[in-house]
Amino acid sequence: MTHHLILGAGPAGVIAAETIRKHAPNDTITIVGDEPEPPYSRMAIPYLLIGNVDERGTYLRKGASHFADLKVNVVRARVQSVQAATKTVALDNGQSMGFDTLLVATGSHPVHPPIPGITAEGVHTCWTLEDARAIQALATKGARVLQLGAGFIGCIIMEALAARGVHLSVVEMGDRMVPRMMGPTAGGMIRNWCEAKGVQVFTGTKVESITPGKPLQVKLSNGKTVEADLVISAAGVRPAIGYLEQSGVNCLLGVLTDEHMQTNVPGIYAAGDCAEAFDKVSGKTIVSAIQPNAAEQARVAALNMVAYSHGQAPRANLKGVTQINVLDTLGLISTSFGDWQGRPGGEHVELTDVPAGRHLSLQFKDDVLVGCNSVGWTEHVGVMRGLVEGQVKLGAWKEVLMNDPTKLMEAYLASAQGQGEWSGAQDALRR
Repeated sequence: MTHHLILGAGPAGVIAAETIRKHAPNDTITIVGDEPEPPYSRMAIPYLLIGNVDERGTYLRKGASHFADLKVNVVRARVQSVQAATKTVALDNGQSMGFDTLLVATGSHPVHPPIPGITAEGVHTCWTLEDARAIQALATKGARVLQLGAGFIGCIIMEALAARGVHLSVVEMGDRMVPRMMGPTAGGMIRNWCEAKGVQVFTGTKVESITPGKPLQVKLSNGKTVEADLVISAAGVRPAIGYLEQSGVNCLLGVLTDEHMQTNVPGIYAAGDCAEAFDKVSGKTIVSAIQPNAAEQARVAALNMVAYSHGQAPRANLKGVTQINVLDTLGLISTSFGDWQGRPGGEHVELTDVPAGRHLSLQFKDDVLVGCNSVGWTEHVGVMRGLVEGQVKLGAWKEVLMNDPTKLMEAYLASAQGQGEWSGAQDALRR
């Protein structure tokens, strides 16, 4: 009996298991997850902290017997090592599992900065349901909370904390908020917005030490010491793939995959936040840790796992890696698509209306929009995504946009129609 082994019980692992079952009704499927709860979505944790959902509301599948009904075995254990040569996986419960195909879908784990006191009582990451319970207990109305990190994940957490009525300070070592998603103007606008909402923001600042106690004493590189009842470390994440060392599977930042989501080892695949997938748009391998990527990569990997196990040619290709971030920071919507910093030899145009809280930055290579940023510009989100991902040739419309970036809708409709991509345009407008 063919055995498909899936490491990781997040969205990628669950979607892969369901896809395999649909196309291989009689094969054996096992998911290995290292948390005690049923598979859940980390992206739902902020909604749990706000109070919009309870813990059951974070579960990826609501039916208690969902996996049993699909005849998918769910094992609670942590992966210790993988041996590609012998097709075996060692777990921390002493079990060793063999496989015919393997999916690496263990996602990311939080980065722990080397700060004295980072493991003190009252310092937490915001990554698991266990973390969320600790934060709920400490982030009560009026509590002093200091958050380390103002990247994409940090801003989502900040939204949840603000909704709980805490006194919030945010420390970001970059020179602006969301530095990996926003340019200086956009990042500055987000900071100003947060400060106007009562959040204390320190950019270009590091946490030098955390002294244990109640309250915690947090020493900053700007000379200030901030007292906090809770410190949240949101300093970023990285692929959780340490167990693949000496496995025979090639990794860079993530697990290297081809367009079939297969690694250098036939029969071993990767998907989601831990996968470094080839992106045809940019021509490079990219780790892009967002849920739409996890879902599509899992679907492609699963179809090809079934094909491989039955001696068939690959059934699916990954068309590209979506580079899209849409962020709601205390009610201010910002977006980042594609190569928002531009490409060598490209052109760029910016439009900023500070009083209105609106900013638009477009990056071109020849007559193609390769990336963009926006703040407070919600009506063009679908169009920006469609232009960047569709690599739509704008022709004369490129110069129109260089003179007036607000003409995005007209440029998209005219260019997409002209290239027979009208259905794609309609899809983007619906998003």
